[in-house]
Amino acid sequence: MTQDNTNEKKGVRERILDSALNIFSNKGYHDTRIDEIVGESDTSKGAIYFHFPNKEKLFLALVDQFADLIERRVIEAIEKEEQGIQRVRAALESVLDTFGRYRRPAKLLLVQAVGLGSVFEQKRLEITDRFAELIRTYLQEAIDVGDVPPVDVDVVAHAWMGAIYNVVIQWVYTGEPDRERILDALLPLLLRSVGYEHTEAAR
Repeated sequence: MTQDNTNEKKGVRERILDSALNIFSNKGYHDTRIDEIVGESDTSKGAIYFHFPNKEKLFLALVDQFADLIERRVIEAIEKEEQGIQRVRAALESVLDTFGRYRRPAKLLLVQAVGLGSVFEQKRLEITDRFAELIRTYLQEAIDVGDVPPVDVDVVAHAWMGAIYNVVIQWVYTGEPDRERILDALLPLLLRSVGYEHTEAAR
């Protein structure tokens, strides 16, 4: 396959995903029809089914795409910080910035995927585990450099994910509390839960 053909197929796939995001966001998963995505993406059913066997796989691809974006932004933000608790702060700020900038795909990930059956729930759990592992990694770094005392990083990482998820889902849905309130309240709370009291590092 030539490079031009590869780029063309990649372009078609991205166009399908962009159109699907737009229609899913406006109409919801159940009310979206493949024909609508065909029309908006200026492709064909054959092109869609070449990349995505069904509507469910297309929706899951959007969820994965957004999760990849969040992870990439978090890692980029973390790499600018020294090892330790500052990386934990940078990670949370990056997550909030990304959700705020991409509210529509965030609603797909956090709202529409809830209650759509076991396949979607499994995907949500997979992504939760993925980000809990990131938290676990950087918490362990903070312990290793002496910023926080030893804790069970596996349990704490999933507990933090639960807290972050519930606050962010409300923010994505309603716009409240705003980013600054979340950072002012949630980050110091999370840090104190692992024995870190210097809350100025939260800003």
